[in-house]
Amino acid sequence: MSDWILSDETRDKLKKVSTASVATALYKRGLRNQFVQGVVPIGPKPVTMVGQAFTLRYIPAREDRNPISVFRERNHKQRVAVETCPEGHVLVMDARKDSRAATAGSILLTRLEKRGAAGVVSDGGVRDAVGVGALNMPAYFARPSAPTNLTLHEAIDINVPVSCGDAPVFPGDVMLGDGDGVMVIPAHLADEIAEECAQMECFEDFVLEQVNEGAGVIGLYPATEEANVAKFNAWREKTGR
Repeated sequence: MSDWILSDETRDKLKKVSTASVATALYKRGLRNQFVQGVVPIGPKPVTMVGQAFTLRYIPAREDRNPISVFRERNHKQRVAVETCPEGHVLVMDARKDSRAATAGSILLTRLEKRGAAGVVSDGGVRDAVGVGALNMPAYFARPSAPTNLTLHEAIDINVPVSCGDAPVFPGDVMLGDGDGVMVIPAHLADEIAEECAQMECFEDFVLEQVNEGAGVIGLYPATEEANVAKFNAWREKTGR
Protein backbone atom coordinates (compact mmCIF):
# COMPACT_ATOMS: atom_id res chain seq x y z
CA MET A 1 0.00 0.00 0.00
CA SER A 2 1.28 3.45 -0.92
CA ASP A 3 2.24 5.82 1.91
CA TRP A 4 1.50 8.76 -0.37
CA ILE A 5 -1.53 10.84 0.66
CA LEU A 6 -3.67 12.76 -1.81
CA SER A 7 -3.38 16.46 -0.95
CA ASP A 8 -6.29 18.88 -1.10
CA GLU A 9 -4.41 20.85 -3.76
CA THR A 10 -3.99 17.84 -6.05
CA ARG A 11 -7.56 16.67 -5.42
CA ASP A 12 -8.89 20.10 -6.39
CA LYS A 13 -6.83 20.12 -9.60
CA LEU A 14 -8.00 16.64 -10.56
CA LYS A 15 -11.64 17.54 -9.99
CA LYS A 16 -11.31 19.99 -12.88
CA VAL A 17 -9.80 17.60 -15.42
CA SER A 18 -11.26 14.85 -17.58
CA THR A 19 -10.53 11.15 -17.93
CA ALA A 20 -9.56 11.92 -21.53
CA SER A 21 -6.81 14.31 -20.43
CA VAL A 22 -5.58 11.86 -17.81
CA ALA A 23 -5.51 9.04 -20.37
CA THR A 24 -3.38 11.16 -22.70
CA ALA A 25 -0.99 12.20 -19.94
CA LEU A 26 -0.52 8.60 -18.82
CA TYR A 27 -0.07 7.44 -22.42
CA LYS A 28 2.81 9.91 -22.76
CA ARG A 29 4.43 8.01 -19.90
CA GLY A 30 3.89 4.64 -21.56
CA LEU A 31 0.85 3.63 -19.50
CA ARG A 32 -1.87 2.32 -21.82
CA ASN A 33 -4.15 0.24 -19.61
CA GLN A 34 -5.27 2.56 -16.82
CA PHE A 35 -8.86 2.98 -18.02
CA VAL A 36 -11.38 0.76 -16.22
CA GLN A 37 -13.04 -1.07 -19.10
CA GLY A 38 -16.74 -1.84 -19.15
CA VAL A 39 -18.03 0.33 -16.29
CA VAL A 40 -20.53 3.18 -16.58
CA PRO A 41 -21.82 5.76 -14.13
CA ILE A 42 -25.01 4.72 -12.35
CA GLY A 43 -26.94 7.99 -12.29
CA PRO A 44 -24.32 10.41 -13.67
CA LYS A 45 -23.25 13.14 -11.24
CA PRO A 46 -22.26 16.75 -11.98
CA VAL A 47 -19.01 16.33 -10.03
CA THR A 48 -15.83 14.50 -10.95
CA MET A 49 -15.05 11.56 -8.67
CA VAL A 50 -11.56 11.79 -7.18
CA GLY A 51 -10.20 9.66 -4.34
CA GLN A 52 -7.58 7.12 -3.42
CA ALA A 53 -8.40 3.46 -3.95
CA PHE A 54 -9.47 1.15 -1.15
CA THR A 55 -9.95 -2.28 -2.69
CA LEU A 56 -12.12 -5.36 -2.28
CA ARG A 57 -11.34 -8.54 -4.22
CA TYR A 58 -13.91 -11.17 -5.11
CA ILE A 59 -13.17 -14.72 -6.25
CA PRO A 60 -15.66 -17.21 -7.77
CA ALA A 61 -18.09 -18.36 -5.09
CA ARG A 62 -17.83 -21.97 -3.96
CA GLU A 63 -21.28 -23.13 -2.97
CA ASP A 64 -20.36 -24.72 0.36
CA ARG A 65 -18.65 -21.48 1.50
CA ASN A 66 -21.32 -18.98 0.52
CA PRO A 67 -24.76 -19.77 1.92
CA ILE A 68 -26.95 -16.78 2.78
CA SER A 69 -26.01 -17.23 6.44
CA VAL A 70 -22.48 -15.86 5.88
CA PHE A 71 -23.91 -12.34 6.00
CA ARG A 72 -24.46 -12.91 9.73
CA GLU A 73 -20.71 -13.12 10.27
CA ARG A 74 -19.27 -9.86 11.63
CA ASN A 75 -16.05 -10.38 9.68
CA HIS A 76 -17.68 -10.80 6.27
CA LYS A 77 -15.24 -9.03 3.95
CA GLN A 78 -17.85 -7.16 1.93
CA ARG A 79 -19.39 -5.63 5.04
CA VAL A 80 -15.99 -4.95 6.61
CA ALA A 81 -14.83 -3.15 3.45
CA VAL A 82 -17.84 -0.85 3.61
CA GLU A 83 -17.21 -0.11 7.30
CA THR A 84 -13.45 0.47 6.95
CA CYS A 85 -13.07 2.33 3.64
CA PRO A 86 -11.48 5.62 4.74
CA GLU A 87 -13.24 8.94 4.28
CA GLY A 88 -12.44 10.51 0.91
CA HIS A 89 -11.43 7.17 -0.63
CA VAL A 90 -13.04 5.21 -3.46
CA LEU A 91 -14.09 1.61 -2.85
CA VAL A 92 -12.83 -0.38 -5.85
CA MET A 93 -14.22 -3.89 -6.32
CA ASP A 94 -12.65 -6.58 -8.47
CA ALA A 95 -15.38 -8.99 -9.60
CA ARG A 96 -13.41 -10.46 -12.50
CA LYS A 97 -15.66 -8.54 -14.93
CA ASP A 98 -18.54 -10.87 -14.03
CA SER A 99 -21.66 -8.74 -13.84
CA ARG A 100 -24.16 -11.60 -13.63
CA ALA A 101 -24.45 -10.96 -9.88
CA ALA A 102 -24.33 -7.84 -7.74
CA THR A 103 -21.25 -6.72 -5.87
CA ALA A 104 -23.21 -4.24 -3.72
CA GLY A 105 -26.63 -2.61 -3.39
CA SER A 106 -28.26 0.56 -2.14
CA ILE A 107 -28.08 -0.20 1.60
CA LEU A 108 -24.34 -0.87 1.65
CA LEU A 109 -23.61 2.02 -0.69
CA THR A 110 -25.78 4.41 1.29
CA ARG A 111 -23.72 3.45 4.32
CA LEU A 112 -20.55 4.04 2.29
CA GLU A 113 -21.78 7.49 1.33
CA LYS A 114 -22.70 8.31 4.95
CA ARG A 115 -19.16 7.37 5.97
CA GLY A 116 -17.75 9.97 3.57
CA ALA A 117 -16.46 7.84 0.72
CA ALA A 118 -15.65 9.67 -2.51
CA GLY A 119 -17.20 6.97 -4.70
CA VAL A 120 -17.38 3.32 -5.67
CA VAL A 121 -16.19 1.42 -8.75
CA SER A 122 -16.92 -2.22 -9.59
CA ASP A 123 -16.48 -4.27 -12.74
CA GLY A 124 -19.39 -6.44 -11.52
CA GLY A 125 -23.11 -5.83 -11.14
CA VAL A 126 -25.09 -3.56 -8.83
CA ARG A 127 -28.45 -4.19 -7.12
CA ASP A 128 -31.04 -1.48 -6.50
CA ALA A 129 -29.65 0.58 -9.36
CA VAL A 130 -32.31 3.29 -9.07
CA GLY A 131 -31.49 3.80 -5.39
CA VAL A 132 -27.76 3.77 -6.05
CA GLY A 133 -28.20 6.28 -8.85
CA ALA A 134 -30.07 8.60 -6.49
CA LEU A 135 -27.11 8.84 -4.11
CA ASN A 136 -24.89 11.93 -4.17
CA MET A 137 -21.84 9.65 -4.20
CA PRO A 138 -20.58 8.74 -7.69
CA ALA A 139 -20.97 5.04 -8.49
CA TYR A 140 -19.61 3.09 -11.47
CA PHE A 141 -20.65 -0.49 -12.25
CA ALA A 142 -20.81 -2.79 -15.26
CA ARG A 143 -24.61 -2.98 -15.20
CA PRO A 144 -27.63 -3.52 -12.94
CA SER A 145 -27.91 -7.10 -11.69
CA ALA A 146 -30.36 -8.42 -9.10
CA PRO A 147 -28.77 -11.69 -7.86
CA THR A 148 -26.87 -11.44 -4.58
CA ASN A 149 -23.09 -11.51 -4.79
CA LEU A 150 -23.14 -14.86 -2.96
CA THR A 151 -24.43 -16.62 -6.07
CA LEU A 152 -21.20 -15.97 -7.98
CA HIS A 153 -18.74 -14.00 -5.85
CA GLU A 154 -16.93 -14.50 -2.56
CA ALA A 155 -15.43 -11.39 -0.98
CA ILE A 156 -11.97 -12.62 -0.06
CA ASP A 157 -9.41 -9.79 0.32
CA ILE A 158 -9.41 -6.17 1.44
CA ASN A 159 -6.95 -3.49 0.33
CA VAL A 160 -4.74 -5.63 -1.88
CA PRO A 161 -3.72 -5.03 -5.52
CA VAL A 162 -6.63 -5.90 -7.82
CA SER A 163 -7.71 -5.80 -11.42
CA CYS A 164 -10.83 -3.73 -12.09
CA GLY A 165 -12.05 -3.78 -15.66
CA ASP A 166 -8.58 -4.97 -16.74
CA ALA A 167 -6.90 -1.96 -15.10
CA PRO A 168 -4.32 -2.63 -12.37
CA VAL A 169 -5.34 -0.90 -9.14
CA PHE A 170 -3.03 -0.69 -6.14
CA PRO A 171 -4.28 0.55 -2.78
CA GLY A 172 -3.70 4.29 -2.65
CA ASP A 173 -3.84 4.86 -6.41
CA VAL A 174 -6.09 7.74 -7.46
CA MET A 175 -9.42 6.93 -9.09
CA LEU A 176 -10.80 9.68 -11.32
CA GLY A 177 -14.29 9.26 -12.75
CA ASP A 178 -16.41 11.40 -15.06
CA GLY A 179 -19.15 10.82 -17.62
CA ASP A 180 -16.81 8.79 -19.83
CA GLY A 181 -15.70 6.33 -17.14
CA VAL A 182 -12.85 5.86 -14.68
CA MET A 183 -9.08 6.28 -14.92
CA VAL A 184 -6.57 4.85 -12.45
CA ILE A 185 -3.66 7.19 -11.71
CA PRO A 186 -0.66 5.51 -10.04
CA ALA A 187 -0.11 7.23 -6.72
CA HIS A 188 3.47 8.28 -7.45
CA LEU A 189 2.34 10.12 -10.59
CA ALA A 190 -0.78 11.83 -9.28
CA ASP A 191 0.73 15.21 -8.39
CA GLU A 192 2.46 15.69 -11.74
CA ILE A 193 -0.51 14.33 -13.70
CA ALA A 194 -2.79 16.80 -11.93
CA GLU A 195 -0.57 19.73 -12.86
CA GLU A 196 -0.05 18.60 -16.46
CA CYS A 197 -3.74 17.94 -17.02
CA ALA A 198 -4.72 21.30 -15.57
CA GLN A 199 -2.52 22.91 -18.22
CA MET A 200 -3.93 20.57 -20.87
CA GLU A 201 -7.51 21.51 -20.02
CA CYS A 202 -6.58 25.19 -20.23
CA PHE A 203 -5.17 24.73 -23.73
CA GLU A 204 -8.16 22.68 -24.87
CA ASP A 205 -10.56 25.37 -23.66
CA PHE A 206 -8.66 27.81 -25.88
CA VAL A 207 -8.73 25.40 -28.82
CA LEU A 208 -12.46 24.78 -28.48
CA GLU A 209 -13.08 28.52 -28.43
CA GLN A 210 -11.03 28.89 -31.60
CA VAL A 211 -12.83 26.03 -33.33
CA ASN A 212 -16.21 27.51 -32.41
CA GLU A 213 -15.06 30.71 -34.10
CA GLY A 214 -14.29 28.80 -37.29
CA ALA A 215 -10.61 27.87 -36.94
CA GLY A 216 -9.28 24.63 -38.42
CA VAL A 217 -7.46 22.10 -36.26
CA ILE A 218 -4.32 21.62 -38.39
CA GLY A 219 -1.55 23.62 -36.81
CA LEU A 220 -3.83 24.46 -33.87
CA TYR A 221 -4.36 21.11 -32.21
CA PRO A 222 -1.55 20.48 -31.45
CA ALA A 223 -0.23 24.03 -31.75
CA THR A 224 2.54 23.46 -34.30
CA GLU A 225 2.25 26.95 -35.78
CA GLU A 226 3.89 29.86 -33.97
CA ALA A 227 0.91 32.10 -34.68
CA ASN A 228 -1.34 29.78 -32.68
CA VAL A 229 1.16 29.59 -29.83
CA ALA A 230 1.16 33.39 -29.72
CA LYS A 231 -2.66 33.45 -29.77
CA PHE A 232 -2.77 30.99 -26.88
CA ASN A 233 -0.34 33.03 -24.79
CA ALA A 234 -2.37 36.17 -25.44
CA TRP A 235 -5.58 34.32 -24.54
CA ARG A 236 -4.06 33.16 -21.25
CA GLU A 237 -3.01 36.68 -20.35
CA LYS A 238 -6.45 38.02 -21.24
CA THR A 239 -8.39 35.35 -19.32
CA GLY A 240 -6.02 35.03 -16.38
CA ARG A 241 -5.61 31.31 -17.08
